[in-house]
Amino acid sequence: MTGPSTTSPQEGQMSKPTALHDVHAEAGAHFTDFAGWRMPLRYRSELAEHHAVRTTAGLFDLSHMGEIEVTGTQAASFLDYAVVGDVGALAVTKARYTMICRPDGGILDDLIVYRLEDNRYMVVANAANSQVVLDALREREDGFDAVVHDSRDDWALIAIQGPVATAVLRSLTDVDLDALMYYAVAEGRVGGRPARLARTGYTGEDGFEIFCAPDDAVAIWTALCAAGGSLGVIPAGLACRDSLRLEAAMPLYGNELSEQLTPFEAGLGRVVRFDKAGDFVGRQALEAKAKVRVDHVRVGLRPGGRRTPRAGSPVLDPTSGDRVGWVTSGAPSPTLGHPIAMAYVGTSLAQPGTGLIVDVRGTAVEATVVDLPFYSRPR
Repeated sequence: MTGPSTTSPQEGQMSKPTALHDVHAEAGAHFTDFAGWRMPLRYRSELAEHHAVRTTAGLFDLSHMGEIEVTGTQAASFLDYAVVGDVGALAVTKARYTMICRPDGGILDDLIVYRLEDNRYMVVANAANSQVVLDALREREDGFDAVVHDSRDDWALIAIQGPVATAVLRSLTDVDLDALMYYAVAEGRVGGRPARLARTGYTGEDGFEIFCAPDDAVAIWTALCAAGGSLGVIPAGLACRDSLRLEAAMPLYGNELSEQLTPFEAGLGRVVRFDKAGDFVGRQALEAKAKVRVDHVRVGLRPGGRRTPRAGSPVLDPTSGDRVGWVTSGAPSPTLGHPIAMAYVGTSLAQPGTGLIVDVRGTAVEATVVDLPFYSRPR
């Protein structure tokens, strides 16, 4: 996911409200304009929302995400050519995290691909990149019996994330949640309304993402609030979603991922499946990248003290003072009680325990390389 921005849309442009906008406004949401959408940034306290997701559950409106469906007798082989993962090997009702790359291996976006039927897939792209992904898929479909459908306006998306998510949702759906494994999807009803229910998320907690018709979004959101209220479930905005994903070391497009980086620098080379049959866009460049030691890799940093590195902060060698990397995301960790950051640093400095310096607005802050993720939920 790409992170929220507090900048205003360009003059003459209006951000698009989601189907839940009025519900958010009534709940006291503070809004931000993001990727052409008017989205809830927080309600009353992003700290309270963060802790709710870690201890009970939070409700998120994710209707800005981009849904693209691919159908046809060669949908599987087309997607295997278009993205770096082996999505053709997916069983029906399963999902896979993958990436779509440029011919030179640069990352256009990270995606989740769901196999709905033998010849029908749903691709979910980040909000800011959904048009880029749609255009890239359409450019790559020539020669395949496959059709790329722009389904972005067909869906609203609600997520419930946290330890009590299953208990809350169980009372509202006919889907067998015990049988719905992580990275799987099922069709059913939620709150009496048709929905596509996926066990996926971007918070580091167990939870579900509910795809529904925009006209049904208010009814489903209201039902979830009513069922979860006594358990401490509250609405949550994009601000706490960012701190949650950072603790879980989930990459953010525009920060940890970009067209200038390949999956190998990001520490996500596992998503590139050279063992799948046939060619795919970026294969040659990525095969060459896989054979050499990359210059920089993504790491976790534990700063000393209370100063928090932010995206763009230079990372320095403590001995020479030379710049050896840059921070991509940083924030105080509500769960851990101290600042955390992700950064790209020279490969020789990426071992856990390595001491570095981060320039935080002109102040030299000592930081130690640590294993990722910073937080893992209890199993």
